[in-house]
Amino acid sequence: MEDKEIVRMYLGRREEAIRESQQKYARYLHTIAFSILGDDSDAAECENDAYLGAWNSIPPNEPEDLKTYLGKLVRRISIDCWRKKHAEKRAGNEYALSLEELEECVGYSDDPVAEAVEAGELSLILDRFVRSLPDTERRIFLRRYWYSEPAKDIAERFGFKETRVRTMLFRTREKLKKHLEKEGVVL
Repeated sequence: MEDKEIVRMYLGRREEAIRESQQKYARYLHTIAFSILGDDSDAAECENDAYLGAWNSIPPNEPEDLKTYLGKLVRRISIDCWRKKHAEKRAGNEYALSLEELEECVGYSDDPVAEAVEAGELSLILDRFVRSLPDTERRIFLRRYWYSEPAKDIAERFGFKETRVRTMLFRTREKLKKHLEKEGVVL
């Protein structure tokens, strides 16, 4: 069945829209959820939540590309699930915290092939960006986002106050975001 017809079913509030979506996209959605969560039962739950999310959001939304729409729903739901499951661990997990800080700077793609190509391009763009930073700013940025070092430890290493390091990292992330926008990586 064509996606446009499935979307019309959602718009007409016909329950078979969910069955048709499951039949066509179950494997795709499960793969996205599983890659984030690493657990089949959590992935299945997020997949089902995505169908419910589509039911609740179509209408008023009328997606042009149902596959991408469902993929974004399941990705967002899966990330929320991951965050909830790891919330209590996050306080001690500098890696998760550093990724969260960079999250708003870098976008994502629902196409794994395009994502791989973009990752290579992104790597080159990031390398140029990091090399363009002044020495101290570059070293602090790398300590935080390459080595996942806590801001407190970075401050001690450089003889700065922690607030100075946090401010410097915030400003560097803002520069990075502008740089990525200029390069056309994120909108």
